[in-house]
Amino acid sequence: MTMKTAVFPGSFDPITRGHVELVKRAAPLFDRIVVAVGINSQKQTLFDLEQRMQWLREVFAEEPKVSVDSFEGLTAHFCQRIGARYLLRGLRNASDFDYEKTISQLNEIVGEGLETIFLISQPAYSHISSTIVREIIKGGGNARPFLPDQLQLPARYNTTP
Repeated sequence: MTMKTAVFPGSFDPITRGHVELVKRAAPLFDRIVVAVGINSQKQTLFDLEQRMQWLREVFAEEPKVSVDSFEGLTAHFCQRIGARYLLRGLRNASDFDYEKTISQLNEIVGEGLETIFLISQPAYSHISSTIVREIIKGGGNARPFLPDQLQLPARYNTTP
């Protein structure tokens, strides 16, 4: 029997409660979930790769089905390299769906049958995005309600309690 492996790709800059909730909901569907940080040299990140990888390992330390990795290049090629046949994606709204639908169709071709599984965000998390959380952090606001409990921001980004 083939192991059902899914990849949950993203920048995770930073990981949010919405990301964590999605992985936990998907865990019963797969034998293994690889939370994979995509490295895009064209994208400016707030937190470096090592920090993001450390946070992911801490957040998912108690999840035996979840592992953490990083990759460069196409997500579909990374999936092929590790033997994953599924991509896991979250949808917060109709805009997410329109974008993710197109990407999933391309990944199915490039990934030679790579299947994208969409999970709809729970209402409590549908307003959270890493982009918005980064802006709150950079602006000195309190991002704690949007971040997993295990995540400790570097001192220069301490948010107000």
